[in-house]
Amino acid sequence: MSQINKLKIFNDPIYGFITIPNALIYDLVQHPYFQRLRRISQMGLSYLVYPGANHTRFHHALGCMHLMQKAVDVLRFKGVLISQEEENALYIAILLHDIGHGPFSHAMEKSIVEDVHHEEISLLFMNQLNVEFDGQLSLAIQVFRGEYDRKFMLQLISSQLDMDRMDYLKRDSFYSGVAEGNVNSERLIQMMNVVDDFLVIEEKGIYSVEKFLMSRRLMYWQAYLHKTSLVAELILTKVLKRAKELTLKGIQLPCSEPLLFFMQNRVTLDTFDTENLDLFSQLDDFDIISALKSWQKQDDFILSSLSKMIVNRDLLKIKLTSEKVDIEELQPLKERFALENNISLLETNYFIFKGKIKNQAYSKEAEPIRILKKDRTIEDVIESSDQLNLKSLSKLVTKYYICFPKQLV
Repeated sequence: MSQINKLKIFNDPIYGFITIPNALIYDLVQHPYFQRLRRISQMGLSYLVYPGANHTRFHHALGCMHLMQKAVDVLRFKGVLISQEEENALYIAILLHDIGHGPFSHAMEKSIVEDVHHEEISLLFMNQLNVEFDGQLSLAIQVFRGEYDRKFMLQLISSQLDMDRMDYLKRDSFYSGVAEGNVNSERLIQMMNVVDDFLVIEEKGIYSVEKFLMSRRLMYWQAYLHKTSLVAELILTKVLKRAKELTLKGIQLPCSEPLLFFMQNRVTLDTFDTENLDLFSQLDDFDIISALKSWQKQDDFILSSLSKMIVNRDLLKIKLTSEKVDIEELQPLKERFALENNISLLETNYFIFKGKIKNQAYSKEAEPIRILKKDRTIEDVIESSDQLNLKSLSKLVTKYYICFPKQLV
């Protein structure tokens, strides 16, 4: 195939046309590891709340690459030297930054593939692709790991104002219909510059940064931490935990081979070899949905009940509170539920439990968003802003929740 055929164009509902810059990027997009992202939803089970939120991580990764192309153009226009090799490394790193996500994103990390973070799996995929592509991803991996000396390159990929956040806020807002999340990524990118190899935002862009941080806070409360999305993800985590528990006891559950492998084996980062990676790359949302549909009919009361809840969107009740929940409050509910359903008190933990969620739009501990003032001095956005609300955005807000079956109300 000639190279000209690889310079494809994608039609994106948010940015219009997204162009693939070169043959290597095309080949990476075509790779089965990347195509798998078409089968992984970007917002997990949020479509149970927002019916339009069915977009995928494939969408998101291409959107991030598009924004990175814009950022490279703007920075070069302002005199920042970025070599061809560095430009390509930025595109590859942002394109593959989410490639390690499992089905429904975070539920897998907390149940089946325990203690292995999706970023670590992304790195494993990148290393494997680097072998297949004869070392052409080496610089991208260096940047992704934060080992490259030009710090702004990592900031464009992973920071408090990166291409990842700019795309997912705009995209998730568009598909969910939560208008508050719509950020002006075009203007934010136009305001970018680099000073001493650090990414800065020119002072006139400060209001766009404030709007961006406010949008992020609102998207977390209204979409990502929406109580129904939250309880659905918690139930999914419990289903997978129960399925793994039963499988390890020798009970045969109907599911796909890759899913069965991860339920039968404890895979850690140290044991995540090429074979395991290949099996992981065959897992997507369809494996989970298909398994849930089968598990509804299983004899195990816990597995079938929890599976039905997700398939039929008849979820546990969830109550949010700003006060910490005492474990003793749940005891009467557990005793009653155990008696009514002939299960042990320990098993009621699958249906009645508590926890907490946190939301912090801007962290003072992380790498700051730097504002380049007119006198060429640089300040943390919190110091530069005349908005008191930015100080409150950096405050960690914690909410507590309890979940229990509706019939116990």
